[in-house]
Amino acid sequence: MLKPFEVHVQARSLECFQPELTGAEWAALQASAAQARDRLAGHTFWNVNSTARGGGVAELLPRMLAYARGAGVDTRWMVVEGTPAFFRITKRLHHALHGSRGDDSPLGPAERACYDEVLRDNAEELLVLVRPGDVVLLHDPQTAGLAPTLAAAGARVVWRCHIGCDTLEEEVVRAWAFLAPGLAAVRLAVFSRAAYVPPLLADRSVVIPPSIDIFAVKNQPMAPQVASAILGHTGLVALAPDAPDPVFIRTDGVPARVSRGADIIRLGSAPAPGAPLVVQVSRWDPLKDPVGVLRGFALLLRESPGLRADLVLAGPSVTSVADDPEAAATIENVTAVWREQPRFLRQRVHLASLPMVDLEENAAIVNALQRHATVVVQKSLREGFGLTVTEAMWKSRPVVASAVGGLQDQVRNEVDGLLVRDPEDLPAFAACVRRLLEEPVLAARLGAQAHEHVRVRFTAVRHLSDLVALLEELDARAERSD
Repeated sequence: MLKPFEVHVQARSLECFQPELTGAEWAALQASAAQARDRLAGHTFWNVNSTARGGGVAELLPRMLAYARGAGVDTRWMVVEGTPAFFRITKRLHHALHGSRGDDSPLGPAERACYDEVLRDNAEELLVLVRPGDVVLLHDPQTAGLAPTLAAAGARVVWRCHIGCDTLEEEVVRAWAFLAPGLAAVRLAVFSRAAYVPPLLADRSVVIPPSIDIFAVKNQPMAPQVASAILGHTGLVALAPDAPDPVFIRTDGVPARVSRGADIIRLGSAPAPGAPLVVQVSRWDPLKDPVGVLRGFALLLRESPGLRADLVLAGPSVTSVADDPEAAATIENVTAVWREQPRFLRQRVHLASLPMVDLEENAAIVNALQRHATVVVQKSLREGFGLTVTEAMWKSRPVVASAVGGLQDQVRNEVDGLLVRDPEDLPAFAACVRRLLEEPVLAARLGAQAHEHVRVRFTAVRHLSDLVALLEELDARAERSD
């Protein structure tokens, strides 16, 4: 029998934000915390998703929960278990909500039975823990089917969809039809942007963009020479003879050393420590279009053979993400395309699977890679919200992103990054990357403005206030229905 498991999160005080905020902003944050405590007095705020590591939701939850617990709110995190067949179905739904056919497998009665059976097993354990009046925030298609059971037990159920499509294409309609029975029981749905809200949820939806935690290991300050040392010890760049220790600071304040290496597919040696790097960090997912990034970079080098730059495509070790059955096939496809390239290009492209045994070590490696990058790209074909883009912008990196989904909200073209209107337009993508490599003054200006844009719009302070507003809306709807 499948059972969900709990991920324990240590409380983190909101005091760390005070130096980053104005007096008025700090007072507003304290007021939000007090309001959250009042509205949840005697109840628990549950978050339920399908993986504890890998992907944006697993990145977002532990830090937001830590701050909520630090504010005095009883917040807990449960992860549902599933079978390979279940995760193939939910990955198919993931693609469909983006408007993509994915593997084109059916979403019929057999898939419905499998999906319901897995969630029925998980629900039995959740019913032991969740009490009437608790708030349960379910995340993404993997958990939507839990809503009727939890709502019948008296929980106030909210469903958050981190993905979506701006138009109701055929695949999108198919996905919503599959999810509709579960979603009928949710009181509110949360989306990253208004364009993602489907008609069946139009009367009970709110928009809350995701955020990053500026104090997380992935976003903590890091000196350039330390970033270079971490990448050197990981194997992503050549290790400088005088490199300092590859040390980062864990969440609990204890220094730690990066000791694990990345699994890297390359021809020849690692890039020199000072070599310009074009970097994309994402899950190994076809919608992130790593093959398109590789082909676009190949076009760039064919057109500008004298340009100094290497490409690093990095993602998590494919064995570490339980709910993504396509990861291994995706990296195999990228590797096959890499092998087709001429020798001079293969020497400049590095495919890196980053270690995930220690999640904070992984975060330090990603931090170092983003800070070391000359240009960070996210050439997604579809994207709900690109956390890695916001992370890079916080680090004042110039970014090139596709003008799709939430990326359009994160990056203002020519203001704090460059957007490629058509994600499949390889010449346009190559031209944007070349521009940032060849115009360092422009790159620095965009990076500085990107940092400020994130500080104002995409940090945990704004996100926490949005969650308090969500609780207010839940209470208001309950009062209207009484």
